[in-house]
Amino acid sequence: MPGHFEPIPGGGAAVALDDVEISIIRSLAVQLLELIGPGPGGDAPEDPLAELFAEGPSEPPADPVLRRLFPDAYVDPEAPGTAAEAEERRAHSSEFRRYTENDLRAGKRENALVVIRSLDALAPVDEGGAVLKLAPAESRCWLGALNDLRLAIGARLEITDEDDTDLLYRLPDEDPRKPMVLAYLWLGGLQETLVTTLMS
Repeated sequence: MPGHFEPIPGGGAAVALDDVEISIIRSLAVQLLELIGPGPGGDAPEDPLAELFAEGPSEPPADPVLRRLFPDAYVDPEAPGTAAEAEERRAHSSEFRRYTENDLRAGKRENALVVIRSLDALAPVDEGGAVLKLAPAESRCWLGALNDLRLAIGARLEITDEDDTDLLYRLPDEDPRKPMVLAYLWLGGLQETLVTTLMS
């Protein structure tokens, strides 16, 4: 079980994590929460009903990580068509973003919070570390959060396709991106084993 998820009775998943791994995942999840932000109404909305129907932003985020996490729905710069058709796609994308981004952000926040809470609830073992056991619903939240963390790190590393990933394997140890690359690859392995576990 060390380093990869395995199925447990009841449809959940389990993985053994050492103290360093727990600290890294928790830190990354907290950073993701900070990046996504508290939501349109902050921590204590005055009118929950108004919050429910609040419109989100209509323009893509300026931060490249947020643009990767919340991409345009209809805009494809390589799509064929006239300038008018491209403008129409941008308008549709803007409208779609306005009515969906708040919910998407809330879902990503909830996934990250599930990760943090489940790590905080771990009981340590003598060797340093713990076995994380997740119920099926928690497993799905973890899967979403691991995907978001990899997307965020990939955006910071400017990974856009498989060739970029191949280059990461050949980075020299002194490259300042190396720790981020190792985290990206490790999270990918965790994500892959969790997918396999949930499909078994």
